[in-house]
Amino acid sequence: MKRGRPLRFQPRLPGPLWNDVLGERPVGGRFRAIRRISTAILFTLLCIPIQAVLLRVPGNAKNRFPRFYHRSLCWMIGLKLRVIGQPCQQPRTLYISNHSSWLDILVLGATLDARFVSKAEVAEWPLIGWVSKLGRSVFVSRNRGRTGSEAQELRARLEAGDSIILFPEGTTSDGARVLPFRSSFFSVADAAERIQPLTVVYDRLGGLPLGRKDRPLFAWYGDMETGSHAWTLLRRTGARVTVVLDEAFAPDAAPDRKALAARLGRSITETAAVLRQNRDVVRV
Repeated sequence: MKRGRPLRFQPRLPGPLWNDVLGERPVGGRFRAIRRISTAILFTLLCIPIQAVLLRVPGNAKNRFPRFYHRSLCWMIGLKLRVIGQPCQQPRTLYISNHSSWLDILVLGATLDARFVSKAEVAEWPLIGWVSKLGRSVFVSRNRGRTGSEAQELRARLEAGDSIILFPEGTTSDGARVLPFRSSFFSVADAAERIQPLTVVYDRLGGLPLGRKDRPLFAWYGDMETGSHAWTLLRRTGARVTVVLDEAFAPDAAPDRKALAARLGRSITETAAVLRQNRDVVRV
């Protein structure tokens, strides 16, 4: 019997996308991003007046509602949240985290009942600035002349019973490393009741382990624009972030703030390296 010509299958995806499983989809990705961004904006506009009212009434609803808001946003943009460990339940906790993206705000806001420390420019941003103010964020400037007064405000927040989230790197990284922690961020550590280190790593894309070349997709650093970064990221599916919360300890466990910065930086760097290697975090 004469052998026929071999079958030739045509790829359903054009060009290089045939070999790029995690790549952008020409049409579906755009619709997905538009849907996610539109839904997030509409949801935010509905939540702003609700939180404004909650801030004026007694009770703990004004603290619980931001967690619901941030957790809902994570779901709307297709970001799956995995948390290992438990947040410290004591008031006046100083949470210390690495920082690589604007997504960290959504992730930590969904995980912790705490106030963020943001740069002063954020207060002037449309929509994001309003949300930050309603979430009672603490805004700090880069003016050395105001360092003392801003430290006093952070100290007052802690003494009043609030918990604070700090990013001691001072800026965002490229997601492939943890930058050195600046000891100046720990000048108010003695006002905290407990200090808890936590690590944030984006480790899944398309439902698969994230490789080194894909980490900049989540990272927001340098001169990146928030809008274009969000547009590129929200076209993708199957994203996941892992948050690891280590055991909290008393501030006097370290002799000074330099030793404290070194201890926390080493702990978070080691945990982040384990997560980036797609290994399980072993908790003692």
